[in-house]
Amino acid sequence: MFKALKRLVITLLVLSLALFGFTKIIRYPDPISAIRLGLAPASKTPTLMPWHEIAPAAKPIEIPKGDEVLPAEVQYLKQTMSWQEFLDETYTNAFLVIRNGVLTHEWYREGFTAEQRLPSYSVAKTMTSIMIGQLIEASKIKESDYFIDYFPEYKNGTAFDRVTVKSLLDMQSGVGVSDNYPTGPQGWGVAIAQMYATTDLNWFIGNNRKMFFEPGLNAEYRSVDTQMLGMIIKKVTGMRVADYFSENVWQKVGAEFPATWNVDRVDGTEKTFCCFNAAARDYARVGMAILNGGFAGSTRIISRDWLNRINNSVVTLDHNWGYAAQVWHPFPGTSMALGLYGQFIFIDPESRTVIVKLSDNPPGSDNEEPTAEVLYALAKAKR
Repeated sequence: MFKALKRLVITLLVLSLALFGFTKIIRYPDPISAIRLGLAPASKTPTLMPWHEIAPAAKPIEIPKGDEVLPAEVQYLKQTMSWQEFLDETYTNAFLVIRNGVLTHEWYREGFTAEQRLPSYSVAKTMTSIMIGQLIEASKIKESDYFIDYFPEYKNGTAFDRVTVKSLLDMQSGVGVSDNYPTGPQGWGVAIAQMYATTDLNWFIGNNRKMFFEPGLNAEYRSVDTQMLGMIIKKVTGMRVADYFSENVWQKVGAEFPATWNVDRVDGTEKTFCCFNAAARDYARVGMAILNGGFAGSTRIISRDWLNRINNSVVTLDHNWGYAAQVWHPFPGTSMALGLYGQFIFIDPESRTVIVKLSDNPPGSDNEEPTAEVLYALAKAKR
């Protein structure tokens, strides 16, 4: 019995060492870290990967507070329910409403606070777009530039060499990293999950240059497009993306709290397609800058040209929603930053409303379209 137990221990040790070695070869976190990351709810992920800190404004821009009673009932998934039932049904952790620059409603689930950093997932794509717009305004980037203009080492003689900044912005690159993957452990081995977990984004891009279609000839939502934009930001500025964002966006919108941006490894590259983490009010401040013509107070953050670029759809993607330069347009005249597991910054210029919803939806339960319909109805509700 002792010999059998000894053989079992040795076998498990060998397998463990092999698994740890394999994950290192494919630039994955160690198996224990990967499992923790894969099983954690959305709100717990910001500290499960290394991150860069994003400093807030020295003097945050105050948001005046009001008092709004939300409608007694909401229509969600063809059911009538109370607002609290809607918040519970959609696993909401934070819910904010801003009307005409006034914070009229602010709610946090028990255990969550106003200063808590919550993940944005693909809301980070809109943050990335704001930086790209600034660099285009400064003539440091052109939409007609090719990705390989900045990274000639990735040139491979295929359609990948013809991927432009414009095609990356509008999800038209054709780079073959699909966002469709099965949930749970069975999905961890596919490319999009590898990009999320990788400890070396440069290595990942170098090994995922196969193309699905010619750049600009089709449109399909792909997070790899935003990651490539983030790499360009880092290359052009010579700065960590988090540092550039802190100086040129976060502090200028008057952010109240520090934020973080997860990176592939310590002192590495920001995962700009996801993994930006902030307090709910500060997400709202970004929404307000988009709503207010690109301004926060008297400071312009987004140029008039870039606002026009992000606010006018150029392609149609999921749910038959419009899309332009990393910003969604679910309803006429509206703009929206949208992230996996129920993260929203919803902007309705007509009613002068910004809504922030941060959630912990379990995998496969996002219901993005009916949730957006609720936010739209709230924005339009008479007060």
